[in-house]
Amino acid sequence: MLTAAVSFALTAAGVAVAGLRAYRRRFLSATRWFAFALVPAGLYLTGLFPVARTVGSELADWATKLVFDPRVWTGVVLLGVSAALLATTRWAGRRGAVAGGGARPAAGPAPARPAVGANPGGVTGTAPFDPARQTEQPRQAEPQKPAKQQKPAKQARRDDGLGDFSDIEEILRRRGI
Repeated sequence: MLTAAVSFALTAAGVAVAGLRAYRRRFLSATRWFAFALVPAGLYLTGLFPVARTVGSELADWATKLVFDPRVWTGVVLLGVSAALLATTRWAGRRGAVAGGGARPAAGPAPARPAVGANPGGVTGTAPFDPARQTEQPRQAEPQKPAKQQKPAKQARRDDGLGDFSDIEEILRRRGI
């Protein structure tokens, strides 16, 4: 009975504040106050106050056991060890320290690939940009020069598995970057 009186008193007070806000032409604020004022009456009429009391008392009992019961502390320690083991195996798996089902084969040198943008026909579909005229100039079909033979030093450098970077370097050098 006391719960009903308190909840309806809170609702009446909230509706009164909402009415004052509306009288002062602050309709948005009045609507918010009215919405919050309906909450205590709604909680009482749906029967959620006893549920909240039960949940609160159960949380208080659990917290009391957490502080004073050694079994609960043992469970907390076990959960911590479990989390640490899961994190360690995930970290070790990413570093490759744990072989999953067998040893992985060692990576060899990257296979040789043609240069990016190489055009064996010698004719390109785009025209170069002339900054002086601010237009594209028509390009005539020119036979493309054959690619230079790589020197032995470059070939040795390509064997380290980073051959793709030499292609990128060549593209950047052509563009003046």
